[in-house]
Amino acid sequence: MVSTRCAACLTAAMGLLSAIGSAARAECTPPSQTRRAGPARSITPLDLARLRDIGMPDSSLFELPSPLAVSPDGSKVAFLMSQGDPATNSYCRLMMVADIEANAKPRVVDRGGELITLRYGIRGLLVDIGFPDTVTPAWSPDGRSLGYLRRDHGVTQLWRVSVDGGDAAPVTRSPVDIEAWARTAKNDVVVASRPGQIDEAARIDAEGQSGWHYDARFSPEYGARPQMPANLPRRYETIELVSGTKRAARAEELALVEPARDAGVPGDAKIVSLTGARAWLARDGVSPLSPERVHFAGTQGHETACTAEQCAGGIVRLYWGADARSIVYLRREGWANSRMAFYRWTPGFGAPRRLSATGDVLLGCLPRGAKFLCLRETSSLPRRIAEIDPETGIATTVYDPNPEFASLRLRSVERLTWRNDNGLPAWGDLVLPPDYRAGQKLPMIVVQYHSDGFLRGGTGDEYPIFPLAARGFAVLSLEQPATIATALPDLKTWDEVNLAGMKEWADRRSELSSTLTGVGQVVARGIADPARIGITGLSDGASSARFALINSRAFAAAAISQSSFEPKTAMTYGGIAWAEYNRKLGYPPATTDAPDFWRPFSMAINARDMNVPLLIQAADDEYLLALETFTALRENGKPVDMFVYPHEHHIKWQPAHRLAVYDRDIDWFAFWFQNVIDPDPTKAAQYDRWRAMRARLNAASTPGSISRP
Repeated sequence: MVSTRCAACLTAAMGLLSAIGSAARAECTPPSQTRRAGPARSITPLDLARLRDIGMPDSSLFELPSPLAVSPDGSKVAFLMSQGDPATNSYCRLMMVADIEANAKPRVVDRGGELITLRYGIRGLLVDIGFPDTVTPAWSPDGRSLGYLRRDHGVTQLWRVSVDGGDAAPVTRSPVDIEAWARTAKNDVVVASRPGQIDEAARIDAEGQSGWHYDARFSPEYGARPQMPANLPRRYETIELVSGTKRAARAEELALVEPARDAGVPGDAKIVSLTGARAWLARDGVSPLSPERVHFAGTQGHETACTAEQCAGGIVRLYWGADARSIVYLRREGWANSRMAFYRWTPGFGAPRRLSATGDVLLGCLPRGAKFLCLRETSSLPRRIAEIDPETGIATTVYDPNPEFASLRLRSVERLTWRNDNGLPAWGDLVLPPDYRAGQKLPMIVVQYHSDGFLRGGTGDEYPIFPLAARGFAVLSLEQPATIATALPDLKTWDEVNLAGMKEWADRRSELSSTLTGVGQVVARGIADPARIGITGLSDGASSARFALINSRAFAAAAISQSSFEPKTAMTYGGIAWAEYNRKLGYPPATTDAPDFWRPFSMAINARDMNVPLLIQAADDEYLLALETFTALRENGKPVDMFVYPHEHHIKWQPAHRLAVYDRDIDWFAFWFQNVIDPDPTKAAQYDRWRAMRARLNAASTPGSISRP
């Protein structure tokens, strides 16, 4: 992993990352805003793989920092735009500035840098999971320059550029990542890094000379080396921009990067007005699933809570109203939180007023006078920057980074709703081929496990929804129902919440009920062929798919991205820390035969009965966790195929790999459900294996089993 740095291994790690895609770089230019003439064309996997992003691509992560920065005079917005290029396996990264007006034409002020992926602590270890980090630029007080984080040669530094066309340059030259930064009142900067990572990596190297002791530092799927601890302390330095001198940050400067909770204010203070009034969210109960409610404290310290039903649950972010007295907030609400609404509450003047609501997803909203600047997307339109009037809900597009999508043939998406057998509300988005005609029965692919915003490829973005539809599939994109623990208000910790969901596989059974109910709706309408339904999933979605394959006969083919929970795997290949966590959830020891526990979830135990073709496309970080599943199925002659992607994480971050995953998923389902074979000669070996699988499957089929094309 890149997180283990020392004088020698730091150079090696930087070389590894810069070597990926270093032979050629992505063409790095902003898109033309001129619409292409001619008839609309079908969407392809390449269109999705080259989608331009502003901020974190996952549209279900509502509470992340905004990637937008409004200038001090309120007239401009700065943002980083990123686009993957599978041909060169690299990214185009553009720092841009646009006037806040309809159909603005942004200027590029810096060009270059590598994708910055998130690293954070999991069970005490520092892990890179592959999620792109949110890079938010910050304006200088005079509005003449921007500061921002940029990664080159595997290390993230603080950079600065003039918005009037000056050359961009690094402010720091740190041997380890600059993780956070802030401006001081004097317009100097405070930066945070963890230089102790260098000494820790050197210590691990030295220990290796006499052998590493196998302990909780190991997570074998990441390699045969102790992982970097996540709790190494940060160092805070203040840099004087004029002279370039550095010194240790003072307490008040450190607080700019790591703000402390306000003493005496319950909960986590969210916003503070210029007059000192405070507003924050605090949970109604002891459970971490309890709804968060809006609270207010005036300048005299008097505290009050908004008691209205609309003041709790689903609240994304709080803002001060333009009158500096009221509180405006954005809230998820409606059927299973499938809509968003702006509210205004003036403390001391009754219940809040609902201003406007939308089925669109709004992310990273920033106040701009009485309006908001947001990232806005729909199920069939990628993310755009828009100015929104909360009173009316009217949205004006400021910048569309993907104008080409206006020339693609995408059928309207239909939102379906239902309740599962626990009474929990759920929903899914049904996507059909652009030329679908009523009465056609189509093969259908289920994609999991969030369906917010633009429909790319489900959570983790591996199962290309619109390209699948363009190839003749119906696609049902599912939103996961709430955990059954929401009905247990006395739970006090996340461990207790997870344990409740694990008991007798309660959450898995609830999710399967929701999935089958949604699938049943589409089948009942005569759209989906019940003999040709596939299921997919990454992470928790992969676990749900495994459970569905074992506990139902609704699915005739499957594709997943991991396969980690098996009797030996859960307690062995993830390392000691993961095993101890699993024991808290009730998993039996690796040395204990517990077939009654594992039978509902283990493909290895059920391998003799697993006749559904299964494709696994795993990162090299995680393929070890799939070997027990793969081996058991293979030894029993079952149709299973697995691919491993190098230098990848839980979320695959390399553009070439994303396109390869997209293409192979389509190949897989087209083979099993449509008897379609891509004539590309480089895929000949792939189809030879799949034909052999189908021959064995048909030879072993019994009366009443699903016939294969």
